[in-house]
Amino acid sequence: MSQDHPPHLGPMQLLAGYAQGIFPMARAADDPRLYWFNPPFRGILPVGGVHMSRSLRRSLARGGWTADAHPDFDRIVRHCADRPETWINAPLLQLYQRLHDCGHAQALAVYQDGALAGGIFGVTLGGAFFGESMFSTRTDGSKMALVWLSDHLSRCGFTLFDTQYLTPHLASMGGVEITREDYRARLAHALRQPADYHALPLRSAAELAARGGYSAASASSSSSTGVVSPSGPMPSPPSGSAVSGS
Repeated sequence: MSQDHPPHLGPMQLLAGYAQGIFPMARAADDPRLYWFNPPFRGILPVGGVHMSRSLRRSLARGGWTADAHPDFDRIVRHCADRPETWINAPLLQLYQRLHDCGHAQALAVYQDGALAGGIFGVTLGGAFFGESMFSTRTDGSKMALVWLSDHLSRCGFTLFDTQYLTPHLASMGGVEITREDYRARLAHALRQPADYHALPLRSAAELAARGGYSAASASSSSSTGVVSPSGPMPSPPSGSAVSGS
């Protein structure tokens, strides 16, 4: 049964929810209520092992691509929310900004020939990165963001790249779906890791391209369901149940 969240939800309550393996979403942008979600299967991406196709690697090597690990956070989140249907409502916009202000939400932007091409943002806690949403304004924009972010998380000590749900787009980049129990075990391990998103600068496009493609098989050391969710890119609210945040 779904229950809306109390209006006093703050950053610390939000982080406590992530630490328990649940996450908040709205049903729609014009719905002020928030819900906790706890799906039976979770999507994850391989930290340091997101798959880079030959065409993506060639595009990276041709030049013109750059990335920024410290862009205007609010701008990236609003780009992610700028679509016909979104689960990011006004209360979540404010909560994400407050998490960013206290160091627990980060964004990454990619540029092609100086123009914003895509980006991604998420919540950080220990060695876990909880991917919230991403966008593209140019071809391969979100793919480049995933490649850059996965590499950066690996170099900065992160061990879990959570995507909440698995989509065909994420599966093509090496994402897999694991059970709730497996996810919670990985989360418990990640929360104990002393990761730091700001520890190192991003690699250059040339450095990333020189590393070559990654293996999608590295996404998980244990078995996955192999099921791909039909929902849109990272992620869409399901019609299933939510748990109360009270």
